[in-house]
Parts: sequence; structure tokens; C-alpha cells
Amino acid sequence: MSRVFDVAVVGVSTLVGEALVTLLAERGFPVGTLYPLDTADQAGGRVEFKGSHLRVGDIARFDFSQAQLAFFCSDADVSAAWVPQATAAGCVVIDDSGLFRLEPDVPLVVTEVNPEALACWRERRIIANPNASTVLMLTALKPIHDAVGITRINVATYQAVSGVGREGLEELGRQTAALLNMQGLETPVFSRQIAFNILPHIGELEDNGYTHEEMKMVRETRKILGDEAIGVNPTTVRVPVFYGHAMALHIETRDRITAARARELLQNAAGVDLSEEAPSPVTEASGEDAVFVGRIRQDISHSNGLDMWLVGDNVRKGGALNCIQIAQVLVKGYM
Repeated sequence: MSRVFDVAVVGVSTLVGEALVTLLAERGFPVGTLYPLDTADQAGGRVEFKGSHLRVGDIARFDFSQAQLAFFCSDADVSAAWVPQATAAGCVVIDDSGLFRLEPDVPLVVTEVNPEALACWRERRIIANPNASTVLMLTALKPIHDAVGITRINVATYQAVSGVGREGLEELGRQTAALLNMQGLETPVFSRQIAFNILPHIGELEDNGYTHEEMKMVRETRKILGDEAIGVNPTTVRVPVFYGHAMALHIETRDRITAARARELLQNAAGVDLSEEAPSPVTEASGEDAVFVGRIRQDISHSNGLDMWLVGDNVRKGGALNCIQIAQVLVKGYM
């Protein structure tokens, strides 16, 4: 008889939370009882799961000893308040908030890249899901890194507004409608107009001139690959796309690799869909599980350089799916 797990989903009303509940059903995760949870202002609604409509509970009233596994899909404040209570009650937490990612005794996992990091899950009973851009980038780069060693990554990201949550989707929709009707704009979410525009920074600036979003990619990449020496040079850009991040990647490798060999490696790589064309976030990636890679070519400016383009659904693959894949590996091999 197969094992089942009672599962809590915290932040079930967020974009990642909604996608996670859908994917739990689609991927046949062995859920006994599902507990959809949210903060008091979001509690009371209904969530559909496997044909049933479940009431969303108030996290402040939930007894985490009822669940063996909890997915936290809310913000860092919610995780700070409730993850310690969940783990103290015996729950294993997979956290998407970013709060625990860089803590040394918390595994930071992309399942196609470093699933072995889950071996130490018992130390804190917390596993962190990386930033969506890091998940997408490293899923594509892992096979090349294993083959020839990547010494430096230059990356420009083009990130969808869903990266900031439902409020990002709503602001892009409102601004687009307003502009098409010759009306004025409001910008409560983004610092400037996002409709028909691009914003060349995401997050607050750090002391080195890079944004916090950019430094997430640097720090998380080094932790996940276990290489503090790898160079990561990101520029993160917000674009007026609802779902799907895109990246222009320029990598330098220890040993030379041809574009043809890189295509061979990616052709059979887990989680990657190799494209003959240049994939787009809307047409190819939105609503899909894979990271789509195209435009692989030799860097004409560097003998050991390789260039490529990738797209992936930031909410689905970068958030919800990687969380569920972590849980699948965890329950199969470590619990």
C-alpha cells in the first residue's frame, strides 16, 4: 500500500499557491487530506481539489500537527511567523518565500540540479525553493556545467509581472486598458509605467549597484552549484508580459564546448525542451512545465563562450512545480 501525506498549502490564494494545488492533482502527489490555508483576510473562500471544494482555513487557527508536509507560498513575513511553528509540530516545510534560501543548514534545491542536497532535510525540516529565475537558468545550465564546467555566467533576464504576484497582473491589465482608452495611469505596484514599457531594475539597489533580485541570482547559483568561485553577472528587467520569464545567457566554460555538443547535452536533459527556433515566454512557455532553450551559438567574442536564449513559466515551473518536485524526491528517497 503506497504512503499518503496530509498536506497544508499556506498562501493558497497566491498565484504560486493556486498553481501548486492544481499541480498536486495533475501530478498525482499522494495527498491524503489537503488543508488550504491563508491569512485571515484571505480565509473563508473555496479551493477546488480533485473534484471537491475545500474551504480555505485561517493559518492562525491551524494545528500543523495535522499535516506531515507544508508548502509555504506566501511572503517572508508569513513564513517568519509560521514556519517555526509548523516544523516544531513535526511538519516538513517547503518554503517559496525566499526567507531561508541562504541559511547554511537549509537545502536550496532545483530538482534537476542538486537533489542530493535534500539528504540533510532533517536538520531544520525546511527546504527552500529558489528564486524563479535561478530555477529556470540552472535547469538549463546544469548539463553543460557537468560536462565542461561553467566559470562565468552573464545573464539578462526579462521577467513577467506575475513575478510580483496577482497585483502585478492587475496593474499591467489596468494600465494597458487605460492607455488604449487615452486615460491616465496609476503606478501603485511598479515604480513607473509597466504597460508598453520595460523597467531595467527589479528590487532595491544594494551597495554594489546591483539590485536585490540580481544578487539573489548570484548567491543562489553559488549555493546550489556548490561553487563560490563561479562568476555570475546578472541584469534583471521587468517587461510587460503576464506569465513567463526569458533570459539571454552568455556563459564561459572551463573547457571549450561547441554549440552542437551543447544541443546534444540539452536534447535529453531533464526539464528542458530544446527548440530549433527562438522560443517566446507567451507562445511556448506559459502554462508549461519545461524550460525552453533555443538560439544556442558560439560566442564570437570568446573562445570558450557559448550563448543561448531560454524561457520558462515563472509561476508554474519556477515556483509551484519545483516545490512539488522537491516533495516528490523527498518522500521517495528521504522520508
